[in-house]
Amino acid sequence: MKDIAIILGIRPDVIRASKILKKLKENKEIQVDFIWSGQHYSSNMKDIFFKQLNTPKPDFEFELDTKNDSTIVSSVISQTYNHLENHKYKGVVFLGDTNTVMGSIAVAQQNIPIVHIEGCMRSYDWRMPEEKYRKTIDHLSDRIYAYLENYKSQGLKEGISESIIKVTTNPIVDIINENLDLINNGQEYLEDKILNVVKKNEFIVVTCHRRENIFNLDSLKKIISLVNSSKYKVIFPIGYATQRQINKLGLNLNDNVTAVDPIGYLEFMYLLKNSKYCITDSGTVVEEACILGVPSIQMRYSTERPEVYEVNSSIKFDPLKEIKDFGYFHLEAEKLINTNWKHPFGEGNASQIIVEDLIELIIEENFNHHKKENYDFDISRSFFK
Repeated sequence: MKDIAIILGIRPDVIRASKILKKLKENKEIQVDFIWSGQHYSSNMKDIFFKQLNTPKPDFEFELDTKNDSTIVSSVISQTYNHLENHKYKGVVFLGDTNTVMGSIAVAQQNIPIVHIEGCMRSYDWRMPEEKYRKTIDHLSDRIYAYLENYKSQGLKEGISESIIKVTTNPIVDIINENLDLINNGQEYLEDKILNVVKKNEFIVVTCHRRENIFNLDSLKKIISLVNSSKYKVIFPIGYATQRQINKLGLNLNDNVTAVDPIGYLEFMYLLKNSKYCITDSGTVVEEACILGVPSIQMRYSTERPEVYEVNSSIKFDPLKEIKDFGYFHLEAEKLINTNWKHPFGEGNASQIIVEDLIELIIEENFNHHKKENYDFDISRSFFK
């Protein structure tokens, strides 16, 4: 029996978990399997991140049916269940709020303790599959690592036991701090057409991938209008689903927009760090921008990271609202350039906190949901006694 498995499936999660993975693999007290779910499967969506961040490669990789969300979720549950039939663990770790975390259902079916890194975030936007996934895994989990106290408070309001939630701060700070020298030299990885924009012009960076944005025609039209209204050059690494929607709907990007396929972590972070500001619907990117001191326009009806508004590092652009003046958002973002804010995400020791707690839980097998004293029903009255 191995002690623990950590299951990841998309590029932002392997970035955020890279230091946790390394520390777990280096520890001599426990044995760890790293499993790649297969949700992101192309080389520039996964392999490049293992290489650039010197992250341990997966011990196992699932093969998922990636036709749509339902096939991904059903196959990740099936693949996880089958894997657990043949490989036993004291606990299984997930991170985030993607299709991959629904593999926690298979772990629960096998009655194995579940650990959720990035727990208790809430956008309160029920259109988002991610919001449903977050709530599902949090209520299945035996240990939740919440980044901030206000996230913990959200979990407590839902009836999650306080003994299960540990506040750790955000491991994305650790990754940025540890890789800052590499990020500062990230231009080495840029292709020529991006490098030409970087060398000659002030620029902004754009990302857009959320389902509620790209699969809503009106929202996506507004987002493209916002991007096209920039007075600066725009570098737009576009995910494949977003590319398909833009092409399908016949939407056009202006000549000042350089559209490219997804790029690696170090070159993206170099672009982000050197941009005037960014436009994004990514929760991770608004965190990274806030940490780096770069303003952002966040294209969201509601966010699970409201603290970026609270520290005044981000401007809200709601694609569901009627927009008459797209230039307004660019002007507001420019006002934040060279302003000083203190990011709220921690000092860079979250990975260590998570690893130390996780090792202690595994060694002592001290998961709260599995403690007999946590059950307050009278088992003598149960059909299952």
